[in-house]
Amino acid sequence: QVQLVESGGGLVQAGGSLRLSCAASGRTFSTSAMGWFRQGPGKEREFVATINWSGGSTTYADSVKGRFTISRDNAKNTVYLQMNSLKPEDTAVYYCAARTSYSGSYYSSEYMYWGQGTQVTVSS
Repeated sequence: QVQLVESGGGLVQAGGSLRLSCAASGRTFSTSAMGWFRQGPGKEREFVATINWSGGSTTYADSVKGRFTISRDNAKNTVYLQMNSLKPEDTAVYYCAARTSYSGSYYSSEYMYWGQGTQVTVSS
């Protein structure tokens, strides 16, 4: 069992930065791939980034590539999403999720555990 709690969301101007954190409880965090997803107003949930169990492999959605960085600290049971050069279209509720697998995935259906989400609002 893994419980996830996101933090770090807020209101930021376009071009600004935020760092989201996702603190995990449970002994399986260090062997679990993690992902970040987001859901904007009136939109479906979409993939943002994923990282494998060791942090050695990451994948990003095209819309955030070069601007966002996913990382993890297994000693702290925490995964991060550094978001730079934010745009109004990045406005969404951001969710972290955990898989019971070493490898990351684009697909939300392959994640078993989810956090409650944190709101990110980017003003123009």
